[in-house]
Amino acid sequence: MTTATAPAKIIHGKKYGTGKRKRAIARVFLSSGDGTISINGRTLPDYFPRETSQMIVHQAFEAVEKIGQFNVMATVNGGGVAAQAEAVRHGISRALLVVDPDNRPALKAAGLLTRDAREKERKKPGQPGARKKFQFSKR
Repeated sequence: MTTATAPAKIIHGKKYGTGKRKRAIARVFLSSGDGTISINGRTLPDYFPRETSQMIVHQAFEAVEKIGQFNVMATVNGGGVAAQAEAVRHGISRALLVVDPDNRPALKAAGLLTRDAREKERKKPGQPGARKKFQFSKR
């Protein structure tokens, strides 16, 4: 059984990766540079003021020990603030695979390549919520 490798995603000389988390989708472009991170045309601290969100975005670079070697240009939409940060992290991880496939073991060990598939459960018809039910009354 052969395993097919995904085609290298290089767009206009930039390495590309798509990241997803809940309803958030991030398109991430990596280029060699000084470590500038731009999300939706804003700087990282401007877009994600919380320290934890900024730390989440940097996790992929820390896993492969390439902090400050790449410029990141990302567009993200949908979801909430935390989900968007995790989507950007997922996109950076995938783009780092395009840069160097040898990054895979470090990223896989850190759990950064797995798409967290947990989504909000849908509301069922005739009920007040996804799991909540109306109280049963015998009479």
